Amino acid sequence: MNYGTRIAELREHKGLKQEELAQSLGITRAALSHYEKNRRKPDFEILNKLADIFGVTIDYLVGRTSHPTAILDSDVKEFVDQLELSDEDILQRFNLTIDGRTLSEEEAKRFIAFVRMERMMK
Repeated sequence: MNYGTRIAELREHKGLKQEELAQSLGITRAALSHYEKNRRKPDFEILNKLADIFGVTIDYLVGRTSHPTAILDSDVKEFVDQLELSDEDILQRFNLTIDGRTLSEEEAKRFIAFVRMERMMK
């Protein structure tokens, strides 16, 4: 199932009109319609809002799983909530490697900067 169909089904199941959901998301009804018809992809902020409104995971919204919710062990959830790769503690705790060679702290920071720049360009 694709993300557009899933968004439309969740909206209908909740008894919301496109205008109502669009207003909750801070977007136009036309933008929501484009999402539901797979003409445009929602950005990360919109996916987060949709997941919160419908009480589902982003993976469920985008069709990566057929399970609407995920249950994480409390320790895992706490770790994921605090994970930030640029955090020096995380860089020290994980041995990041490429081609079998450990990245230096400077290389890891450049790698993270590259990924962030690539995301901004999309």
